[in-house]
Amino acid sequence: MTDVAVIAAELLSIPSTTGHEAAVVEFVSRWLVARDWDVTIQEVTPGRSNVWATRAASAGQASVTLSTHLDTVTPHVPPRRDGDRLYGRGACDAKGIAAAMLIAADRLVARGESRIGLLFLVGEEHGSDGARAANRLPTSSRFLINGEPTESHLATGAKGSLRVTLRIKGREAHSAYPALGQSAIDPMLSLLPRVTALALPTDPILGATTVNIGVIRGGTAANIIPGHAEAELMFRLVGDVDLVKRAIERCVGNAAEVEYGSYIPPQRFHVVPGFTAAPVAYTSDIPLLDRWGTPLLYGPGSIHVAHTPDEYIELAELRASVEVYERLTRTLLAS
Repeated sequence: MTDVAVIAAELLSIPSTTGHEAAVVEFVSRWLVARDWDVTIQEVTPGRSNVWATRAASAGQASVTLSTHLDTVTPHVPPRRDGDRLYGRGACDAKGIAAAMLIAADRLVARGESRIGLLFLVGEEHGSDGARAANRLPTSSRFLINGEPTESHLATGAKGSLRVTLRIKGREAHSAYPALGQSAIDPMLSLLPRVTALALPTDPILGATTVNIGVIRGGTAANIIPGHAEAELMFRLVGDVDLVKRAIERCVGNAAEVEYGSYIPPQRFHVVPGFTAAPVAYTSDIPLLDRWGTPLLYGPGSIHVAHTPDEYIELAELRASVEVYERLTRTLLAS
């Protein structure tokens, strides 16, 4: 049987930033077809597709589906092995996980199990259009094991998310005569600390609601009074989104325009006795895959190194995760 580290390194060598997943989708599809999986390629947008694989003996149906995403954040970082670690973009988020799922599923099939499926998605890192499309597929899955780097714990729950954009309009003028203009940046700089200091909901399991100012834009040149300013924020939710929205609106008042973007509610996940469990603070595709059965979240690696230039996964943990995916799948099939 192929070493999971070899498959992981092959996946890592293929650039697949969000929007450019075609090559990695082809690799995974060919790998599965060569091992007699029935593979459905679901186009999400031209040149970008999800991969759904089942076994002929199950007539295209599956009771347990293993799923993760094939896209990564930018930029592509090629793989390298250093001692007992495998580095590269997607090492833990989530190509290492995809490799572990491939090997685990193949081992289950070799032992006579056909009631399993594999679902590999595009677009998770930006908008999750792959998950939205996959939720239209005709599935009979009872359980969905989604893969994200949970440090090899089953996740008990996950924070939700809310994207918020704040916009302020000013009036441009020559910077030598500031009285003739009205800066949009100055009030934005005053507003943002008030927003980040808001008293927001907490949860005994998921912890505190947090906010990140991810993007700031404004002005056109240093010698022009800025006529516009914009900030993009991400709130990590632990409870009712309306409480957060009301707090934002009370704080902002008429100082800025508020636009709400994508929203994912906090989640509670199924856990199985005999497996360690802990909450996570990030979101996944799970809320958009509600037709795929009762959700579980598990994966090797740490989110603390995901999206960094030195993203890595411990090879011992990666190899151990193959057995965990097998054991978890067998437990669910027996339930």
